[in-house]
Amino acid sequence: MAQNNHPIVWRPSGWPWMRRVPNVGSIRFALLFFLASLFGIARPMIAADASPALLPMPREYSAGDAVSLDSGLSIEAGADSEDQFAAKDLAEWLKTLHVPEARGHSPVLIELLRRQSHRAEKLLSPSGKTIDAPMHEEGYAIVKTERGLAVIADTSSGIFYGAQTAKQMISGSGQSAVLRRATIRDWPAMRYRGLSDDLSRGPLPTLEFQKSQIRTLAAYKLNIYSPYFENTLHYGSNPVPGLPGGSMTPEEARELVEYARPYHVTIIPEQEAFGHLHHVLKYEQYAPLAETPMGNVLAPGQSGSLALIGQWFTEIAAVFPSSFLHIGADETADLGKGQTEAAVQSKGLGAAYVDFLLQIHDKLAPLGRRLLFWGDIAMNDPQEVKRLPKDMIAVAWEYSPQPDGFGRWLKPYVDAGMEIWVAPGVNNWNRVYPDNDYALRNIQGFVRDGQAAHSTGMLNTVWNDDGEGLFQEDWYGVLFGAAAAWQPGNSDLAQFQGAYGNVFHGDQTGKINQAQLELMAIYQSLDQAKVREPTNVLFWADPWSVEGQAIAIELQPLVHDMRMHAERAITLLAEARNTGPLRETDALDAMELGARRLDFIGQKFETAQLIASLYNQMYTAQSDPQNAKRIGGLFYTITGANGLCEDMRDGYSYTRLQYSQLWLRENRQYWLQNVLVRYDLSTQLWVERSLRFRAARDQWRTQHKLPAPAELGIPSEAQ
Repeated sequence: MAQNNHPIVWRPSGWPWMRRVPNVGSIRFALLFFLASLFGIARPMIAADASPALLPMPREYSAGDAVSLDSGLSIEAGADSEDQFAAKDLAEWLKTLHVPEARGHSPVLIELLRRQSHRAEKLLSPSGKTIDAPMHEEGYAIVKTERGLAVIADTSSGIFYGAQTAKQMISGSGQSAVLRRATIRDWPAMRYRGLSDDLSRGPLPTLEFQKSQIRTLAAYKLNIYSPYFENTLHYGSNPVPGLPGGSMTPEEARELVEYARPYHVTIIPEQEAFGHLHHVLKYEQYAPLAETPMGNVLAPGQSGSLALIGQWFTEIAAVFPSSFLHIGADETADLGKGQTEAAVQSKGLGAAYVDFLLQIHDKLAPLGRRLLFWGDIAMNDPQEVKRLPKDMIAVAWEYSPQPDGFGRWLKPYVDAGMEIWVAPGVNNWNRVYPDNDYALRNIQGFVRDGQAAHSTGMLNTVWNDDGEGLFQEDWYGVLFGAAAAWQPGNSDLAQFQGAYGNVFHGDQTGKINQAQLELMAIYQSLDQAKVREPTNVLFWADPWSVEGQAIAIELQPLVHDMRMHAERAITLLAEARNTGPLRETDALDAMELGARRLDFIGQKFETAQLIASLYNQMYTAQSDPQNAKRIGGLFYTITGANGLCEDMRDGYSYTRLQYSQLWLRENRQYWLQNVLVRYDLSTQLWVERSLRFRAARDQWRTQHKLPAPAELGIPSEAQ
């Protein structure tokens, strides 16, 4: 719609105060600049920035000068309510940067303009920039003006995304803040850009944290948020599986949908409708619907299975107005192993699977929504894929980097003429901190190949298989996914890694970027050494167990470098914090916890080996009177105020405290105890070992005889 002649003026502090001013065009600007020069008010100009820190990086970027914001910044938007929201959102951002209130005769000005307005046409013409057809839905242009810059777009989405880029063009804070002007044309490579967030394997975010997720996703131009449900959405028709306090209510869902709307984020719920349903099927009333007793898969042959799906999605459709519904349907490993064994043997696994998807499609057709499904099962039977309705969307997923490309995950659906979205992953699952080396290479390649195959969407994924995930650790992979889906082709890893710390955290030292690289180096070394177990297993493993002894052999050559990388990351984070206030500090706290847990893995295996070695020396030396004199002192090394056993106790108890605090900043209390009990048991293990060594010390004092290492739990391999 055309912009009217009464723009809204936003001041960076004190909104929602606003005033209407008449748009008198160039006369007003000429008068203001005359007054500015008359009173000696001049905005200092700063050198152009040839290497901008922007995420996503715009398609077309031409650096300009930079202007100081020491006299403040004003924002003008038209009367459209969505454009006003974009202005309000931008003004809120300025408040976080402590940009001063606009004062004087000539504060810097950011204008949010629809292309059809006279002002926009006047600015676009001399700049040589146009809003082309590919830019219509979500694209925007940014051009320099006499007083600042203008964001110009056809739609409210374009205005909003242009304003998000404008946020990133402001560097520094307070009196030192500057606006780095540029000429930009930008639009997305993929229409749908989103995140699938696992809400069913432990962490269940609070509504307030989900709102903060929405704000951040939108700031980096993601437009889909897809909460993943197995049994954690509460249904009035089926209330038993959705535990009070452990499920999202319809009222919360409605509130989140409305909150996301002005941020141009659509909520697409995923309710598993085939597999991954153990936490439903474990209840007695659903037992007849289980493919195998208390298993994971709904039995397609049971009429009650479709009835249950219909009840679920009817309620979902009443709460979530999205044009899409996600039915899951991945990893149906139990199919054909129970109730449908005869049917699968008769017509084949692929046919039985596709038949049920067709039944689900028909059952939900009255809801008038397009259905998404995970593409991992059907892709293995390309001929059956061709039977699927063309209005369904296959979400192909693969979470590993693929040097030879991702074509085989896409080809069955391309050949069938189906719409495809790609789903890479942030590789956070079963990790004490995400493996971002693995994740970024996976995201980069899959999104690139998806775009080449004309995929219309990307659904990056966060999973919590171990039940312990902290979302605040995941932003690095999430934001790279946002950049990759917006930018065309092969997204530049170096550009992202160079921009991340500045853009997301406001760190101009580069130390946060380097800290991320230090943690990535740990995973690179683990991968090169072919350490089989993920880091969460390493963190919990008892070094003296059979499993732990096998891990110790693999880790031994890596431990020193692993710990040095982790401790360097901790140091870099501290140095970055010391330079001044940073943003997204919860994410930095989560990153530091990840680094400390990675460091503790190395410390634990070093310490366990040292204790075993020391005690073995003591046991061997007890018959030698000269060496036996050292035994008492060595006991104090193993157990005591500064004992090695106490180091292990302290490591688990401290990380327990930090972990629980971070959990509660984003999640409900539900499930937390399931994680904390592991910290408690691990702490108790080393307390008990300390007590055993103290008992051995007392035995030595009274009997001058030591128990055998095996009596203290030291395995023979460690002696």
